Amino acid sequence: MTKAQEVFEKVNTLMEGGASRPDAFKQVADEYGQPVNSIRGSFYSHSRGETGGGKGRPRKRETTPEDALADARAALARSIQAIDREVEVAEERATEATAEAKALKASAAERKKAITERLEALK
Repeated sequence: MTKAQEVFEKVNTLMEGGASRPDAFKQVADEYGQPVNSIRGSFYSHSRGETGGGKGRPRKRETTPEDALADARAALARSIQAIDREVEVAEERATEATAEAKALKASAAERKKAITERLEALK
């Protein structure tokens, strides 16, 4: 049994007995004579291993010219997609503006007539 597994089991036993997680960490830290953060780290490293969350992305050690070129190509491809989205949004705004202009033009005579009538009533 690894130390991380021991810590994990002791902390869980204390919590099942009614202790809060921070108190359980403190008790186990006192028992081992280690800092609380060390115990906490052991607990979570074991719990991640049990749930399958312990495997992260492998860390890259160096950037190769091929990697740099692939990253640059991907960035340029994203830029092309962004331009296409910008054009679509601009076209939508233009369509909306055209519709608004037509609606305003169609209702302009009626709105002017209503305001003129109210002005005449105020005289």
